[in-house]
Formats: sequence, structure tokens, C-alpha cells
Amino acid sequence: MQNITFSKEEKNTIIQMIRHYFEEELDQEIGQFDAEFLLDFFSEKIGVYFYNQGLQDAQVVVKSRLESIADAIYEIEKPTDFSR
Repeated sequence: MQNITFSKEEKNTIIQMIRHYFEEELDQEIGQFDAEFLLDFFSEKIGVYFYNQGLQDAQVVVKSRLESIADAIYEIEKPTDFSR
């Protein structure tokens, strides 16, 4: 897995969300640098768990769609003298 990276705009938005959370929920001000450091920590150390869960969720969707495709193919199969 490559490191999780965000565009400059995404990173700034996330940092502002972190700062807002600290102010509103914890009644504590956090500076730009500290919020960026926290984002980097979560991206590097915790992001992998979210990434892996996303992959597992995607596998479930793909498996379901492949089963649906297999069923659709079976439905249009023409009968012959040979059975499988």
C-alpha cells in the first residue's frame, strides 16, 4: 500500500475539520501545525485500517456482481443434449 496522500485543498479542509472538532467537542484550540501533525499520524498509522476495510467492502460488492453476472449468463444458456 502506498502512503495515503491528499491534494492541498483536501488536506486544508481536513485540517480545518480537525481544528473545528477540537474547538467544538474538546473545548481546546489546536494550531495548524498540530492539526497537520495529527492528520499525518492518522494517515500513516490508522489509515491502513480504513483502507483495508474499504478493500474488503469492495470485494463483497465485486463478488456479488460477479455472481449476478454468472446467474445472468446461466439464464440465457440454451439447452443441449449435453448437460454440465
